[in-house]
Amino acid sequence: MIVRETQPFTVSLCLALLISYAIAPMVPAAEAPRSEIETRIEAQLPAIEALYKHLHTNPELSFKEEKTSARLAQELTESGFEVTSRVGGWGVVGVLRNGAGPVVLFRTDMDALPVREETGVAYASTATGVDASGNEVSIMHACGHDIHMASFVGTARLLSALREHWQGTLIMLAQPAEEMGAGALAMLEDGLYTRFPRPDYALALHVDANLQAGHLRYVPGYAMANVDSVDIHIRGIGGHGAYPHRAKDPIVIAAQTVLALQTIVSREVNPIDPAVVTVGSIHGGTKHNIIPNDVQLQLTVRTYSDEVRDQVLATIERIAVGVAKTAGLPDDLLPTVTLRDEYTPATYNTPELVGRTVAVFKEIFGVDRVHEGKPVMGGEDFGRYGKQDPPIPAFMFRLGAVPPAIYAASQQEGAPPLPSLHSSKFAPDPAPALRTGMKAATSALLDLLRPPN
Repeated sequence: MIVRETQPFTVSLCLALLISYAIAPMVPAAEAPRSEIETRIEAQLPAIEALYKHLHTNPELSFKEEKTSARLAQELTESGFEVTSRVGGWGVVGVLRNGAGPVVLFRTDMDALPVREETGVAYASTATGVDASGNEVSIMHACGHDIHMASFVGTARLLSALREHWQGTLIMLAQPAEEMGAGALAMLEDGLYTRFPRPDYALALHVDANLQAGHLRYVPGYAMANVDSVDIHIRGIGGHGAYPHRAKDPIVIAAQTVLALQTIVSREVNPIDPAVVTVGSIHGGTKHNIIPNDVQLQLTVRTYSDEVRDQVLATIERIAVGVAKTAGLPDDLLPTVTLRDEYTPATYNTPELVGRTVAVFKEIFGVDRVHEGKPVMGGEDFGRYGKQDPPIPAFMFRLGAVPPAIYAASQQEGAPPLPSLHSSKFAPDPAPALRTGMKAATSALLDLLRPPN
């Protein structure tokens, strides 16, 4: 009798529980520890801001990030990561394994720029160093890599402390030489995806000099451009400036070439395909009355798709050679067009990953603080981490850095433009930028590393 009364009760209870679980709203993993994330961020914010100021005061140039690399390796080690240094130069790879699950990579860059700081902040850089050409230069974190690194360290601490809320493998990667577009390639060529777990997803953040601190921006699809550097060596036959008919003037040929190059974007590339061809440097001649033997041009070329890139590069050579032939130069004096080994692939934000991550951001921060942006023609070598065979879903989101009062003033009619990235006057608002950076990165990583249940 007792058995007969207990069985229906047990079955009913089980059914009720199953139904309640089935209809209960699913809570994303990023939401579960939200209050804990905020508490931990506020607790460590003073230390993270102090780290930011230390890094800002002590910048290092590309491929010379020795002390910066050592500091980040130390921070990752103290957070429980298995750390490998000197990957692709001064690159650092920290691996934190937490059971079976996805592998997610989060990247920061470490290098600074040859810029003399003029921000006036108390922790301004007075550092100097020797650049790749052997010149002594001032050094400044004018591109926000110090914000990136401090947010990176804070995120590593948070993910280590929140291991009960995620499952998988987290790779924290500190990259050298982003400003040269060479650090990602150096790390990949040093076995990043063979010596360490190959990621299922790759994420990064980058400060935005035109966005209020505390806000985020995203661009699905192509966000930044392919970057190529091209040298054109234009030859001629030198002579006296008073007798140009006895020479073949390379300066005139160079001028005609510069003008002809402008027709590539305006008349050869499909108008709906973005492209830029800029002649940034022209050097030739030594004296008023001497026609020189040669002129050097230096170009930067920006595109998105590989097809347009190939078209533009081929057309540059065709135009340079064609103009020289029109001037009557013999074959042995035709221009030499050299593609420098400085190619940076376009940054392509995988739309599906963008949609998933942006949904988390909007839930965490609110829709009024998460903005869709537009693609730009600047370059970033983060794109290399995703441009593999097969491709790896990747997403770089933008982190607001402008103090709210300064941002509000800049929106008034007639206001001067805000200092841009790479400006000697670029000064992020540390506390809100770091707080937002850590919260956004941690929430995005928790979502990608959510346990299977």
